[in-house]
Amino acid sequence: MEVAVAMTSTNPLSNPPTGLTTGPPAPPEAGRARRTFDARLLERLARFAGAAPIEFVMADRVRALTPGAQQRGGAVATVRLRDRATLLGILTDPAIGFGDAYADGRAEVEGDLVAFIEAMYRAVPDSGAGRGFPPRSVRWLERPRRNTLKAARDNIWHHYDIGNAFYALWLGSTMAYTCAYYPTPATSLDAAQVAKFDHVCRKLWLQPGETVIEAGCGWGGLALHMARHYGVTVRAFNISREQLAFARERARAEGLDAQVEFIEDDYRNIAGRCDAFVSVGMLEHVGIANYAELGGVIARCLGPRGRGLVHSIGRNRPARLHPWIEKRIFPGAQPPSLGEFMQILEPHDLSVLDVENLRLHYARTLMDWKALYDAAEPRVQAMFDARFVRMWRLYLAGSIAGFTTGSLQLFQVLFAPRHNNDLPQTRAHLYDRG
Repeated sequence: MEVAVAMTSTNPLSNPPTGLTTGPPAPPEAGRARRTFDARLLERLARFAGAAPIEFVMADRVRALTPGAQQRGGAVATVRLRDRATLLGILTDPAIGFGDAYADGRAEVEGDLVAFIEAMYRAVPDSGAGRGFPPRSVRWLERPRRNTLKAARDNIWHHYDIGNAFYALWLGSTMAYTCAYYPTPATSLDAAQVAKFDHVCRKLWLQPGETVIEAGCGWGGLALHMARHYGVTVRAFNISREQLAFARERARAEGLDAQVEFIEDDYRNIAGRCDAFVSVGMLEHVGIANYAELGGVIARCLGPRGRGLVHSIGRNRPARLHPWIEKRIFPGAQPPSLGEFMQILEPHDLSVLDVENLRLHYARTLMDWKALYDAAEPRVQAMFDARFVRMWRLYLAGSIAGFTTGSLQLFQVLFAPRHNNDLPQTRAHLYDRG
């Protein structure tokens, strides 16, 4: 690789900065050589970006247009890199290097951040996999973290226990941190989250007096909705203490604490029978190696007339989450393909009844979240720091781009024990609300 060659002891990068030497100033030819070297590096980055119409600028003096920008006669965004070290970090490992450089303020994007990431995702699918870099050794070091009992708690703490006050700034009044459902283009975020709760409940065909087990309940919005509007009793499991404290207080305030029990425990320890098993936004944290175990939990909980629904970010084919998001934001996260999803159900002879993909609903949800987040950035910075603000801005923008470009999907899968013939035979009950 050119980058590897550039980092050997015989290349200009190994020379000390001119300002630190005691010898005579470098001749003009040396400056031109350094600029030429920087230009070659920047051109390599532009070639990697390929069809994405992007302009790259380093230290305001070296510029390179991608082939896509040259063909269309302009760029949708300009990426400004502070220095050669930043450029080399991105070339060595584009997925992690760019994200860290943006978070640190060493890389700036002039133009629409979402449009820039969409262009990159379309031009370089799966963060450049198959193009020869990052090196295999780098990709191996960036493999997803495991989700053992201890590791799962650590991973959840890293993302969810950073403070309820932070999430309250941008999730809306429902505090639902999962894909909403927009019946109309004019539906608000809060109304769309309530519509999602109802969509899930109607799919599960919940009846008054039934019992529900929820695995991974977030801040409790769905569990409380099921109890309040469908007359069921819910046991909801979670290992985030911050979320559970919030959910229990909500249950008490709404007079639902006798109907909804929030339990601090891992999904692997769930026991007892139920009429319906539901999990919304937890599967991404389970880890594909643990799917058969999750399926065993579901199978032993569901009665013969039981129903189950799992709602999860997914993929068209097996692929890992974007490495930077997994490393900096969602440790241990692994969105499954539908084929991988079946590792939950097939070993336990659970029948798939319905599959729905809501990816564009998730793109819209994220757009609404990002608008609230952008407005709250001064308060976020007061809670954390400027790096945190930029890191989460990039995460939200990148997630929007993931769903709009089809890199990510949002699957809702409804299933039941094989002998259950008591469910509706059409989808009319989902949409005809009388």
